[in-house]
Formats: sequence, structure tokens, C-alpha cells
Amino acid sequence: MNGNSENVALIERILLVLLVIGLVVAVLAIVKPFFTAILFGASLATAVWPLRQALVRRGLGHGMAATLLLLFSLALIGLPILVVAPSLAEQLTDLMHRVQSYFAAAPKLPEALGRLPVIGDRLAALWGHLIESGGNLRSLSASYADSIEQLVVASARALTDSVIQVILALVVATMFWTSGEKLVAVLHDALRRLGGITAEQTLDVAALAIRGVAYGVVGTAVIQALVLTIGLLLAGVPGAVMLGFIGLLLAISQIGAPLIVVLWGGAAWWLFGQDHQAWGAFMIVWGLIVSTIDNIIKPWLIGFGIQMPLSLTILGVFGGFVAFGFLGLFIGPTLIAIAFTLLQAWREGTAAVAEPPLVTSPHVEPISVGPDIEG
Repeated sequence: MNGNSENVALIERILLVLLVIGLVVAVLAIVKPFFTAILFGASLATAVWPLRQALVRRGLGHGMAATLLLLFSLALIGLPILVVAPSLAEQLTDLMHRVQSYFAAAPKLPEALGRLPVIGDRLAALWGHLIESGGNLRSLSASYADSIEQLVVASARALTDSVIQVILALVVATMFWTSGEKLVAVLHDALRRLGGITAEQTLDVAALAIRGVAYGVVGTAVIQALVLTIGLLLAGVPGAVMLGFIGLLLAISQIGAPLIVVLWGGAAWWLFGQDHQAWGAFMIVWGLIVSTIDNIIKPWLIGFGIQMPLSLTILGVFGGFVAFGFLGLFIGPTLIAIAFTLLQAWREGTAAVAEPPLVTSPHVEPISVGPDIEG
């Protein structure tokens, strides 16, 4: 009888485990279409959480603070994407063809550039050498033009495809801003039950990593692209928004950031060619600010989170784009940063916590970050 009872109990446990596994699989199947939106929304909510806390401390209710942050996010993220995304791919394709056609005609160096003091004669000689040696600039860049065009246009189309995901992500972020404390308290408790205090502290480590990427990588890229777009609009350069979008892609990719000089340099070239010498000079000065501003703001912004190796950031950007589409540009480095930070914390034998981004459990005392992580 005892043997039969044990067999029955074993079968019941197996059935229970199978039911739990089936439930988890079903939940994952339901969540799968919204997985990207949930990741992006959670990352956005975590990055903006200090601002949310500041609003609450000033007397605003959780609902009002969440509403204000939602309106701010819509103005900063949602509306620009809704306005730009539908026709961005077509406009970028047209812009690429115009640029290729322009250089295919072997254009002359703008007179204003040739008259510049000190460097004018050198520019003219260099330009003449390029024209003579290459026949035209199109032949020099033919092997790269198609690949660059495909990458940029694919990014624009991915942005269009991500519009719905962005809207869903803002909804997810608003839910976090409204009742984030309860969710984080549940997660803290669950992790503490599973792995003790060290596992519990990993939640704050992950949030710290999210903030580090959001401020240091994404924040810097957005600021650079925004400043570039403003300068192009002020100078009256056509396609300023499209060029700003390309600048965002280059800045967030890290390895492409130096190529931003091509954007504002090309704009200055066009302005000089249109006999707008003053605006051309303005564009050069403004462009130098755009290309160097990251050296000032990036170290400051990274100070709010963690610093991640450049190679991992690049891996996260391109891998995230392949895995999640346009939003993967932001999700990819965030996930890599979380894994990297947790690995560092495990290697040091502690969980690193700076300023708790969400809610720190009363059972947990923050532990300082290891020497390889800047917090």
C-alpha cells in the first residue's frame, strides 16, 4: 500500500509540474507579441524613475506624476516618431540618390571654401586630386554606398514598424510609474526567497545598469542628434530631420559617431555651394560643437549609472537591432549592461548598488560598486 501511495504522490507531483510548465509556456506565448514593448517600457520607466520620485516628493500623487511623465514621453518620443516614421524610409532613399547623383557629376569645389584663409588652397588641391584620381566620387564610394543605403533605410523602416511597440511601451512605462513600488516590492521578496539577500540586491544592480546605458549611451546620442537637427534647421538645410535621424543612428552605434562630421560637413558644403557663406561658417562651428559635446556630457551622464566596455555596447546595439528591430538599439545595450553588471557583482562576491533606482527592500543595505564599475 505504501508503494502505491508513493507512486500516486509521484504522479501527482509530475502532473503538477507539467501544469505549471504548461501555464508558464502559455503566459510566455501571450506575452511574446509584447515582449519588446515590455522591455522598452520597463527600461524607460526605470531610467526616468528618479524624476518620478522627485515629482512625488513635491506632493504630486502617483497617478498625476505618471500622467505628467506620460505626456512628457509622448512629446519627446511618441509624437516625433508618429510624424517622422511613415515617410522616413522613402525620404531617406530619395536623399541617398540625390547625394549619389550630385557626386557622380564630379562637382567643383565651392568658391567660398577655396577662398578660406590658410586651408583654402589645400582644400582646392585635395579636391582636384580626388576628382582626377577617382574620375568621380561615386566610383570611390560605389562599394560602400549600397550597403550604407540599405542599412539606413532598413533602420527607418524598422522605426515605422516599431510605432505600435512604442505606444505599448509608453503604456507599460505608465503602469510602472503608477504602481512601481508594489511590483518592485514583490520582486524583491521573490528574489530574496529564491537566493537570499545577494539575489535580492541584483534587482537594484539591474536598475543601475539600465540607468547607466539610458543616460550614458542613449542620452548622449539623443542630445547629439537633437543639437545637430536644431543647427540644420536654423541654417535652412533641406532634410534636416532625416539627417538628424542618421546622426542618431551613428551616435548610438558608437563606432559610427565620428562619421557625424560627414553630416554637418556635407551641410556646410551645400551652404557654401548655395553662396550662403555665413550659414556655412555657422554650420562648421555648430558641427564642431555637435562632434565634441559627447566628451563633456557623456562622462557626466555615465556618473548616474555604470560604465560598460565599448565592445559590449556595440554588441548590444547591433545585436539588439537584429533581435528586436529599431527599439533593439536601446534594448540591446541595456540587456548587455545588466548581464555585465551582474557578472561583475558576482565576480566581486557582492551585489553593487548605488542610489536605488526604484524601491530598495528594508532588509537590504546597499553595497559599494567594485573598482571596475563606475557608479
